[in-house]
Amino acid sequence: MSSRLADDSAGDADYGEIGKVYTGFRNPDPRIAATVLASLGDAKTVLNVGAGAGSYEPADRRVTAVEPSASMRALRRADRPAVDATAEDLPFGDNSFDAAMATFTVHQWPDLAKGLGEVRRVTKGPVAILTCDPDRVRDFWLYEYAPEVLDTEARRYPAISEIAKYLGDTEVVPVPVPRDCVDGFNEAYYARPEMLLKPAARQACSAWSFVDAAAEERFTRKLTSDLADGTWAAKYDALKEQPAFDGSLLLVIGR
Repeated sequence: MSSRLADDSAGDADYGEIGKVYTGFRNPDPRIAATVLASLGDAKTVLNVGAGAGSYEPADRRVTAVEPSASMRALRRADRPAVDATAEDLPFGDNSFDAAMATFTVHQWPDLAKGLGEVRRVTKGPVAILTCDPDRVRDFWLYEYAPEVLDTEARRYPAISEIAKYLGDTEVVPVPVPRDCVDGFNEAYYARPEMLLKPAARQACSAWSFVDAAAEERFTRKLTSDLADGTWAAKYDALKEQPAFDGSLLLVIGR
């Protein structure tokens, strides 16, 4: 069994704290959701592992959610409860589900190989993993202002090749991030830098919880100054004209 934090979070971030602001900033974006839904094919039963508050769960399928964090389970709809379990120890029989999904969660799993092996064991059809490519997370203006945050993300996200190794035959689908994305992970603010000046917006992204106060204060001070004097705009204002950002977000689909 994997070790757990204070609120039973199974990964390395404390969702007891993150959960306090999560639903205010981390809402499922309908365009990203459409990509995830399409990857599930005609599956009628879907397992959602590391399900959190329920983002990206299809409303027209029978979903079984697994979530170890008590704080995140408490954010779910009453009619969509989650099983208290971890990816590495799924309490289901072989081939129990038509499809499985895991969104923004594999970087939290203490044992990726065991977790993906378990997901594959209980799933008959496609397994869809929404994640970020660690080789690309630094290709974003935030790296100039808070390199510690993106270094943390690059360290935590598993290599796409590593995920594919445990899923078998895979397809990797780039997922563009819309300019007005309502799911507030870091790249969602590629054209809205002012949003990351909000402490709660940063708190909703788990990578910021690994950054010390001095680094966060330096980030806030520098970005505030550069937005005020036009430095940020001179370098990055063209991003505001881009309808979407081709960043690190990917969907890895195991067939």
